[in-house]
Amino acid sequence: MQSLPKLDKSPLWQRYTWIIDPIKFFETVTRQHPDLCEVKTVGFGNEYILVNHPEAIKEILSSNRQKLFASSKNNGMLSPLLGDRSVILLEDNPHRQRRKLLLPPFHGERMATYSQSIVALTKEVFGSLSANQTFSARDLAQDISLQVILQVVYGISKSDKLNSMASLRAQELKRLISEMADVFRSPLTSALLFFPKLQQDWGAWSPWGYFLRVRKAINKLIYAEIADRREQDNIHGEDILSMLISARDEAGQPMSDGELRDELMSLMFAGHETTATAIAWALYWVHHLPEVKTRLLEEIASLGASPEPMAIAKLPYLDAVCKETLRIYPVAMLTFARVVQHPMQLLGYDLEPGQVLMGNIFSVHQREDIYSDAKQFKPERFLEREFTGGEFVPFGGGARRCIGEALANFELKLVLATVVSRYQLTLASDRPEKPQRRGVTLSPAGGVKMQFQGVL
Repeated sequence: MQSLPKLDKSPLWQRYTWIIDPIKFFETVTRQHPDLCEVKTVGFGNEYILVNHPEAIKEILSSNRQKLFASSKNNGMLSPLLGDRSVILLEDNPHRQRRKLLLPPFHGERMATYSQSIVALTKEVFGSLSANQTFSARDLAQDISLQVILQVVYGISKSDKLNSMASLRAQELKRLISEMADVFRSPLTSALLFFPKLQQDWGAWSPWGYFLRVRKAINKLIYAEIADRREQDNIHGEDILSMLISARDEAGQPMSDGELRDELMSLMFAGHETTATAIAWALYWVHHLPEVKTRLLEEIASLGASPEPMAIAKLPYLDAVCKETLRIYPVAMLTFARVVQHPMQLLGYDLEPGQVLMGNIFSVHQREDIYSDAKQFKPERFLEREFTGGEFVPFGGGARRCIGEALANFELKLVLATVVSRYQLTLASDRPEKPQRRGVTLSPAGGVKMQFQGVL
């Protein structure tokens, strides 16, 4: 029986480095133990096993519930943000039922419904820039992605001319959710999520106190919208809120207001943060590497004038650029935890019930034996071969695979193609953009500062 390899660093070093400099943490892990390593850092528990080997990651993501249980308990740090009753934090049958309910709006023909709005929002946001204006690509991407997810969740788009209370609430929610997300924009403030003892309300001037006040304002708006929908019996739309209100469990009971609130928070918060970051990274790489931009423009131009959004989304090089963006600096660094249910072996190591496994997305995406020149941005690698579900895992896998994957990919492609083909932008600095922790994700430290040169 082989003993599990352990990281040769103190628990204090592990937790501090994991929060402040996750890239350094991952590089230390894989330098000492390339395939699998036991650490004491990434959640509220004691010991976790980080899995960096592609075949092992594929195995843990595809294993059935009797072998490995896809647990959400290790995501307790998200509870202050999302509540305890969202799909992200539910487990077992409740999780499966809620996931089944939420999947349809994020897949299939619904993409065509969202396409025109995504393109129009992108043109509106970037078209409002003036010549030589410097801006944060991530801020603009967040503006777009928040509006898109609000349309999906509430069925209300920014272009709606109706001066309805719902529309006004949606725009106020957009502002407040953006403010809430920005509370955790740095590694220092992100530490609040990992250390509950730091979650102290010392007034509106303190980070946690400010967060609590913003959350309270968001809750007020959400509950008011739920109340209006219930009173109007407006539950027959195709937006997610309408679907959730009309849903009934096996006993014929509707979701409570609290359950609805948590689900809406989860969808709005998680549904825009990751996509905004991916869009910012994509804009950075395309403008950092002129040859990538040139090839991308040629491919988009091959569709002719005013191409249909669905045709744009099928472009192979655009798809490769987006995949490489998600590979080199994946927004989500780890998969959801899997808890061992029965004695088993993984990579020759004996595992016991109760041990917790996490797929190391960042490190498997950096393996030289899978991706040659892994630190280089090379979209063509995704045209040359297809990677397995253990080699390329930006959205996780199995029972906990991201339900918004299809919409996120679609939005990333349309925003990138629209911006690159319509606007002349340059990076505001020659310094390389570095990844940095933003809450539980990996984001560009500088937000990708760019300068607007004009319309093409």
